[in-house]
Amino acid sequence: MNTRILPLTLGGLGIGSAEFLIMGLLPDIATTFNVSIPDAGYLISIYAFGVVVGAPLLVAGTGKIAPKKVLIGLMIAFTIFNALAAVAPTFWTMFIARFFSGLPHGAFFGIGTVMASRLAAPGKEARTISMMFAGLTFANLLMVPLGTQLGHMVSWRWAFALIALIGLITVLAIVFLLPDVKAVQQGGWKKEVRHLMKLDPLLLILMISIGTGGLFCWISYIAPMMRDLAKVEPGNISWIMALAGLGMCFGNILGGRLADKLSPPITALISFVGVAICLAINYLTISYTVIAVTMVFFTGLITFTIGAPIQMMMITTVKKAQMLGASASQAAFNIGNALGAFLGGIPIALGFGLASPLLVGIVMVLVGIILLYLFIQRQKETGNTLPVVPTLES
Repeated sequence: MNTRILPLTLGGLGIGSAEFLIMGLLPDIATTFNVSIPDAGYLISIYAFGVVVGAPLLVAGTGKIAPKKVLIGLMIAFTIFNALAAVAPTFWTMFIARFFSGLPHGAFFGIGTVMASRLAAPGKEARTISMMFAGLTFANLLMVPLGTQLGHMVSWRWAFALIALIGLITVLAIVFLLPDVKAVQQGGWKKEVRHLMKLDPLLLILMISIGTGGLFCWISYIAPMMRDLAKVEPGNISWIMALAGLGMCFGNILGGRLADKLSPPITALISFVGVAICLAINYLTISYTVIAVTMVFFTGLITFTIGAPIQMMMITTVKKAQMLGASASQAAFNIGNALGAFLGGIPIALGFGLASPLLVGIVMVLVGIILLYLFIQRQKETGNTLPVVPTLES
């Protein structure tokens, strides 16, 4: 582990825990606040909304401020609002805390992406970015099952207190371990927004928003699919989620290495095609327990190879608004989260069965492939070769 990147990895661990840990604690939170589980589910949605709002809002115009200072501010806010969630006296206090704790999410990953790429050795930018996203995957692998158990055995409030503690440790790690890097943006926020509104970055935002929705068509409904179709015992679902998280850990590393070796667009294309194939295999074999469980690992692996490549594509496409662009891609990823869960649920509601979201996911991924193809063609026409970003030494 590169110690210079460690603070970014810790931030990813905390943010990933804040995003995903609550899913296993909804019944406990609903009981505490005397609301229904669907109402408690709004705590997931409002966090995602906070990510979408905060990603561009907190980054636009910060290009002239040292990224390290911005990251410290973001993680202080993250820590405070997760601590507030831990002691929230009412549901609406919790609701507000979840919104504000989501605001730093996309901004942190956006700025962190630029920091990681500039701290990387030449030719290793994508794999260094993947080290930051390793925190997010470890959150799924370790923090989600551990935090869920802590919440069930003691109180869900302690799980959020643990997230706040990780946030505090991250602040200290940024202060003492993260090197200072000069601001990379030029001009004010209006100029940055204009750069982001060009055709190429818009194609990327659409590609991420729709294409990655295939992942969430799968992961959003994995528990009922595995329980009712693959006949996995309900008590083993937490292990299934950990298996998916393990696959995501390996996929994140693989995606970074492939992006450095093959180029980010080619890696993203391979990833999307792989996701479509995995979703199809899941649909055809979901009733076979051993195959279905095995595919949980491989689907998690393939789906998370996309993270580092899309971040590299964005920051090298929007060179004059890198942090805003990288943050926008995180917002788009959360739009994909919402779209995948929503669109995947429609065929279930219409009576097409619990496996039907996988078919919706395949369609979304295919649309993502088309948008990626259009982006690649645009790059060829304009002569852009996705140059390497400047390193710290340069």
